[in-house]
Amino acid sequence: MGDSGAVREKDRMSIKTSVLSELLQAVPQLRAQIYFKSSLTALSHAMEDQVLAATVENPLLIASFQRESFYRQEANRYRRLARQSNQVYVLAAAETDFSNASEDYETIAFDPQQDALRHEWHLVVIARHYTTCLVCRERQNPALELYSAELPVSFDMDPARQFEGIWTSDREVSHIAADILLQRILVYRPELQTKVSQAQRYFGLFRFSRSAASSAKSTRQAIAKQHSSSEQVDSDPFVQRLVTYLQASQYKLLKAYGSIALQERKERLVNSITAAIRRGSDTGQPLHPQEILKVAVQQLGQAVYASRCIIYRAQSTDATATISHEFVSSLVSLLSEQTVPLQHNPLFQTVVQQQERVYVADAQTNEQISKSQVLAAFVEQAAIRSWLIVPILYQGKLLGIIELHHCGATTYQWQKDDVALVEAIATQVGATLIQAEAYTNLEDLNQQLEALDRTRSNLIAITGHELRTPLSTIQVCLESLASEPDMPLELQQVMLNTALADSERMRKLIQDFLTLSNLESGRIQWHLESLPLEECISLAISRIRTRTIAKDLPEIVIQVPETLPLVRVDGDWLVEVISKLLDNACKFTPPNGQITIAAHCYDSQMLEVTVADTGRGIEPKRLEVVFDRFYQEEGALRRTAGGTGLGLAICRQIVNNWGGQIWAKSAGKNQGSQFHFTVPISENRQEQ
Repeated sequence: MGDSGAVREKDRMSIKTSVLSELLQAVPQLRAQIYFKSSLTALSHAMEDQVLAATVENPLLIASFQRESFYRQEANRYRRLARQSNQVYVLAAAETDFSNASEDYETIAFDPQQDALRHEWHLVVIARHYTTCLVCRERQNPALELYSAELPVSFDMDPARQFEGIWTSDREVSHIAADILLQRILVYRPELQTKVSQAQRYFGLFRFSRSAASSAKSTRQAIAKQHSSSEQVDSDPFVQRLVTYLQASQYKLLKAYGSIALQERKERLVNSITAAIRRGSDTGQPLHPQEILKVAVQQLGQAVYASRCIIYRAQSTDATATISHEFVSSLVSLLSEQTVPLQHNPLFQTVVQQQERVYVADAQTNEQISKSQVLAAFVEQAAIRSWLIVPILYQGKLLGIIELHHCGATTYQWQKDDVALVEAIATQVGATLIQAEAYTNLEDLNQQLEALDRTRSNLIAITGHELRTPLSTIQVCLESLASEPDMPLELQQVMLNTALADSERMRKLIQDFLTLSNLESGRIQWHLESLPLEECISLAISRIRTRTIAKDLPEIVIQVPETLPLVRVDGDWLVEVISKLLDNACKFTPPNGQITIAAHCYDSQMLEVTVADTGRGIEPKRLEVVFDRFYQEEGALRRTAGGTGLGLAICRQIVNNWGGQIWAKSAGKNQGSQFHFTVPISENRQEQ
């Protein structure tokens, strides 16, 4: 850490003190506020820009960075700032090659283990007629930790880091902050005493005493008296508005993170229930409805934190139902094997008639419950205070009921996300119950089981190659990085890049699985709009170019007339189709080849789009099967072009959904190939 190793023992104690704490002790009337990192970045740049714009003459500027890496991002900026003043001091943690030096400006390397500066962020600018300071300390954010535990690694949570501190243009506060930091600088670089003293005399700074509150008060009074005639500069109103906007944006960002985390939690729960339910079908044995309900009630009960969660089979004409599956908290009694009244239950009848959920905010005051002696007795027995009843339906047919009970002295309102989760599980359970009942007639399902067996075989082959191989590579890279701490940086980067590339490969495989599954199950919400075809083509080409090295891309030629009418589709999914066809063409076309995108009117209702290449081509007998799931011309374990074999299957599902057709043509091996699909024309042709 350079000559900072000579720090005296008494100074080692002082550097453990927070600068923010010292400032708040000196000026008790100050109140720290909460800032997001992006807000502080904007403030810092605004303060520095005042100096760079030469509106502040030869100022004193002190900046402190938590880490050397943070300073490196701003190093060029501080070289420019040093041209405006000879009193620029930069503190940063000594990690690699940052050290004490006097070059363009003074650099001070503080102890990254002992000094409280490692948790703080400071910037102080002082001139004759301008002062401003930013003194902040990083703050633990429990909400951020909760969301980061739920979110994928790819999410950048850095902008949501929070700091507590002071940003002000008050001259008294700025001078005290500057004095505290200058004393900290002298701990590490006592040889700067002469230069620091010059700054203190020129800018009228006073030594800040930490001994007692009375000394701090005297210091403040002396500073206030000396500068009573000095001009006080208010913060720039534009900067204030900017910070307010950034703060609001960051709160929205955190809220969005929470929403995403809840959505992922919902999807994980649905997938875990689905996987557990389908384990029985993988053995070739019929699914049992009771096993389905058992799995669903346990998973759902743990997820929604209800006092009690029960699931039971019921039809619209049943008089009673038996509770066979239940999840309860530790303080609630069990209802298993007890009878639920249905025929004289007004809430159940409302569910049957409306085929929608029913929520009772307070069972003790609900009029329908109080008028039904049977229902009131059940509520008393189950100690229900708030009650949510969700039907399990399949194509309008009632198959069962999911109930959530809140048992307590007060009422309870389930969150919107929790209700949506229960309804999603009810939909999944309904579909699975129908599937389980269908297994009783195996002869009718022979064709579906054969297709399932083929899909499973392909899935095993794909999984064995596309998941196991990158997993092995990632494991080897990470083990090498963990076991070889002295590995050269260049080799470490190679290892990291390899692991990242293979993890991205796995992500794409899983994403294609989920996309095809959602398309085939009808869970996609389509947003149709009228838009120009060339706009979607341009977006698709941009997507390909961002994912592929330019020298590896064949030449892409666009032949789309400007007079074509608008198309009526979901724009995001049309871009997905074109992107996957382009990606497929790029895989099988050498860099010196060519890919052509053309379009023309197919008929009065449809446009025909063609993606043609000069690549490997397809055997005529395989032109129909290339759109099957997991199809790979070379076989799942022998292919050289990569991919999952799901791209063309996804394209077919999307095109079929908007009523179009998709087909392939090729003259044979090494003769290139052409993929054609049709897109509906917008009825409102005047939009052109």
